[in-house]
Amino acid sequence: MVYQHPLAYVLGLEGLALLRGWAGDFDREFVEARLAEVRRLVADEALTGDVGVEAALGDSVTGYRQWAASYDEPGNGCFAADEAEVLPLLDALPAGVALDAACGTGRYAGHLARRQHRVIGVDSSAAMLEQARARLPEGDFRLGELDRLPVADDSVELVITALALSHVAELGPVLAEFARVLRPGGQLIISDVHHELVFRGSLVHALGPEGEPGLVPTYRHTPGDFLRAALPHGFQVLRCEEPLIRTGDDPPPATPSEVITGTWDVWPWSLMAIVPEASHAAWDIPGVIIWQFELGRPRG
Repeated sequence: MVYQHPLAYVLGLEGLALLRGWAGDFDREFVEARLAEVRRLVADEALTGDVGVEAALGDSVTGYRQWAASYDEPGNGCFAADEAEVLPLLDALPAGVALDAACGTGRYAGHLARRQHRVIGVDSSAAMLEQARARLPEGDFRLGELDRLPVADDSVELVITALALSHVAELGPVLAEFARVLRPGGQLIISDVHHELVFRGSLVHALGPEGEPGLVPTYRHTPGDFLRAALPHGFQVLRCEEPLIRTGDDPPPATPSEVITGTWDVWPWSLMAIVPEASHAAWDIPGVIIWQFELGRPRG
């Protein structure tokens, strides 16, 4: 079980902000304001009296089944961050056979089809595939896992996978599958939730059968993790970007009692309003990481 408490989260944000002050990013006035705010937080009964939430670790199929119908609605800040980098990469490639791995609702499959690619989409969520087929009825969508792709060897010129690998515990088997299905010289484009974003609590919910709190397991893959998984299979790095996430205007300040009552479903985002200055400092981070690889010869 994962235990989440609103006081723990806001104090964590204060701690990240204070560490940035320690490193020289902010002045004495900012640091003293954070210390004073910490004292107020630990004395606030709305926070100290909250019992917190125990959330079970669920699975990605459940989480994305629950999210499928609203997945494409505005508000997912990662979409803008990854599309700004990924779409120009896709548009520079010639049309061919493209695999959208963990295709979800077909966000990139639809774009590739408009660019005259023959698209194969694979996802482990039947509910997400339903949305993808509605978006792109002529697409070839298949139920499958990233480490066991229902795709033939050497059969595609492009693999793209977007905002999915943070749910994979071990990247190596997945990168091996991408190498297997790609033709030599083929391109692999990855966008994923940045490990710093995961560290700050960006987690997908997977509610229990009675609506009990639950979370999809999410892993913090560093750039080194991606390289260690990719290079042994012959992938060569062409590009790596870590764009900042843009979440719009900061939320207006709010008191704990206004924010936390019965609102676990919107934690941690609502909690940021309790400490807006600390949140702004703590969340000044990349939102996604973008990789472009080309398949060459395996090492060794």
